[in-house]
Amino acid sequence: MFVSEATVLHADLDAFYASVEQRDDPWLRGRPIVVGGGVVLAASYEAKAHGIVTAMSGRAARALCPGLISVPPRMEAYTQASRDVFAIFDRTTPIVEGISIDEAFLDVSGLGRIAGSPVDIAARLRRTVADEVGLPITVGVARTKFLAKVASGVAKPDGLLLVPPHAELEFLHPLPVERLWGVGKVTAAKLHAHGLRTVADVAAHSESDLVSLLGRAAGRHLHALSIGHDPRPVRHRRRSSMGAQHALGRGPHSIESVGETLQLLVDRVCRRMRRAGRLGRTVVLRMRFADHTRATRSHTLPGATARTDLLSAAARDLLEQTLPLIAERGLTLVGVAVTNLVGEGVEQLELPFDEPVEAVGDTPSHLVGDTRTHRAVDQHALDAVLDDLHSRYGAGAVTSAALLGRDHRPGVPLLPDGPET
Repeated sequence: MFVSEATVLHADLDAFYASVEQRDDPWLRGRPIVVGGGVVLAASYEAKAHGIVTAMSGRAARALCPGLISVPPRMEAYTQASRDVFAIFDRTTPIVEGISIDEAFLDVSGLGRIAGSPVDIAARLRRTVADEVGLPITVGVARTKFLAKVASGVAKPDGLLLVPPHAELEFLHPLPVERLWGVGKVTAAKLHAHGLRTVADVAAHSESDLVSLLGRAAGRHLHALSIGHDPRPVRHRRRSSMGAQHALGRGPHSIESVGETLQLLVDRVCRRMRRAGRLGRTVVLRMRFADHTRATRSHTLPGATARTDLLSAAARDLLEQTLPLIAERGLTLVGVAVTNLVGEGVEQLELPFDEPVEAVGDTPSHLVGDTRTHRAVDQHALDAVLDDLHSRYGAGAVTSAALLGRDHRPGVPLLPDGPET
């Protein structure tokens, strides 16, 4: 796809977790802080100035910066901040492609008459995020997704940079090869070993040379990017699955405790599905064992649903089927995912025509179908009430007796599940 104007925006929140902490605690502003104690999950720019990077150990970070301040992560706060920012993205343009919880591509082509130039839109977006969410965000504007992402990286922190179409290679070629999308430590080392240190160096070599050096896929990919070629359009994508997982740690775990953890994960996934207006058919159980091997089991339901009771029952059945494997290998992680997601319409309440119809208690056999349908309606109503209570008072406000005392807080924030467009 050929785009003649710079109408792609890459918006990237700056030091996201750390910025949320500094926003919510004025005393932390301007100070070197890291989120996380044992391992650095995020570092403020004041901390980055000392050489501290994500995934560094807390001890190594403190050695680089003796005055470093460590704060515990608050995943709920980061999740809400991400949702607030993505709501602004969705107000800016209908074509938003989320990359992670703190960055997205926006296609603003066709908005000139109502919203101004792409640079005007980007500047307004930055002001809106600062005013409404209180966070700094950097925006790169370019003709392609790759160049927009590189531009935002160069403009950080808290900046805006336009790459005009006529000056793309002038901007790109002096940059180090690490700026090319997909170049990590291993690939960079290979390129450096052959004297390729800038993007211009890569562009000076033929595609066949790069294929010989890096392999067919990587060689062709880097050659295209080095000459500014990136035909991928911005696409609004919805998740094909939603899931959650929990590390159990080593040591024996009773089946009861594993079942309780699985129920917490199912509850979390079902709430996300209903909030996003999604239904799913296939339940997938994911497991990691003490010997580091992994396994998955899945079950597909007759129809798509977001009902907690149905998805929970399917997950429990899968867990029961794997009990011999768990007993043999020892379980260290359990996860659940719902796949085959579709946009929510009205969920079809199916009568069990394939089951023998018998009288149930005092209920005549010809009314059993109606009774089961009413039960399904009651379950939908119960899910809706619980979702409302959880949104008002927190995920653990109302729960089953078996889950009392368990940690209901969400795990690592995920990409917001936006509405269908």
